[in-house]
Amino acid sequence: MKILITGGNNAKALKLMKAFPSHFVLLADYGDVPGIITEKYAFSSLGLLNKDSIAHLLLNFCITEGIDCIIPLHDYEVEPLAKSAVLFGEYGIQVLLPNADVIADYLPREKQSFQNFAVYIHGDCIYSSGENTVPQKLSSSFNGVFGFNNANELKLFTI
Repeated sequence: MKILITGGNNAKALKLMKAFPSHFVLLADYGDVPGIITEKYAFSSLGLLNKDSIAHLLLNFCITEGIDCIIPLHDYEVEPLAKSAVLFGEYGIQVLLPNADVIADYLPREKQSFQNFAVYIHGDCIYSSGENTVPQKLSSSFNGVFGFNNANELKLFTI
């Protein structure tokens, strides 16, 4: 599986790579990005940032690069991608976010730093960086990468 993590110039994106040791991870960001390619990961530029057409830009990039799953880390990408998840799905690309109708519940109110994060796919916790226990099984529509300091309060892991 080929996974795109946006915000690739940020340390949070590098932390996320631990959750996907058997997949190829493409770390991408807007503007200048170092041109590094290895067997397990690579860095790539998404081009110039245009927040008005962010979903279109990312869909085009995913199709061109053969991406199977996208994890948006920039806070301005989250809502447009959640609303466009069905369109991405038509191209076989999974958007790893909660459904658009509940996404506001998982947005941090202000910038937070989290000690830990957990990755959920179809309600299953596939990775948790912390010793604190998080729910291992949630609704099958529950997807995303969530930061937590307290296992009872999961918020989207954004930058």
